Amino acid sequence: MSVKIAVAGKGGVGKTTLSAALVRALAGIGERVLAVDADPNNCLGRALAFPEEALESITPLSEMKEMLAERAGKAEGGGFFALNPPIEDLLDEYRIQREGISLLVMGTVDEPGAGCVCPESAVLKALVRHLVSLEDLSLVMDMEAGLEHLGRGTARDVGALLIVTEPTVSSARTAARVARLAEGLGLRLPGVVVNKAASPEAKAKVEQYLDGLNVFAVLPADEAVAVSEVVPAEGPYVAAVEELRVRLSQWLAAEEG
Repeated sequence: MSVKIAVAGKGGVGKTTLSAALVRALAGIGERVLAVDADPNNCLGRALAFPEEALESITPLSEMKEMLAERAGKAEGGGFFALNPPIEDLLDEYRIQREGISLLVMGTVDEPGAGCVCPESAVLKALVRHLVSLEDLSLVMDMEAGLEHLGRGTARDVGALLIVTEPTVSSARTAARVARLAEGLGLRLPGVVVNKAASPEAKAKVEQYLDGLNVFAVLPADEAVAVSEVVPAEGPYVAAVEELRVRLSQWLAAEEG
């Protein structure tokens, strides 16, 4: 069964590492997986060990201003643009593939004001709506905390949003804020993932700052993860993520009835 998972949280909490490890875990059970890098730092490809020369050749979709304007119907000027632009070919045109995993680097669009929808954002949101609706493909999306690419039209097809936190107060407060945004969009929240847990007390340290959110999983601090951009092939962190994948599959099955 294909799954659609978004991963978000405060910068530096390890959401890209978790996204990559989930991609690997899904590919390991035979799923066709699309990894979507919707974070401004664009590090997901390195975490998945894509060749550097391939990554250096990529321009994030969010930086292809002329292409996005053309897709939105703005290339010829004017004050109007299409809210449902043609995007079905973008995945095949711009993804790269390695060992059964596809990578699409979207990046982010800085919109010029609260409530303003720019044509570039309209195209990327339409693309996300298309990607999460593909039934034969599992998807893991690495996102920043603001959930910019998601909307109510997308939420119904996203199986789960995992919010990642470190065992720190500031990170936990950000997780609670992301959860409020997600609930407003109608996204399904299995809970928070506490990452880089160096002791059994890590969960208790952040729970009081999570506004009642469930702690869905605790992932251990792992030296092999800390010293490399690439997710290791094995170790305590990878084993914990596999347990998370299994539990998430069970949660999704229960949610879908």
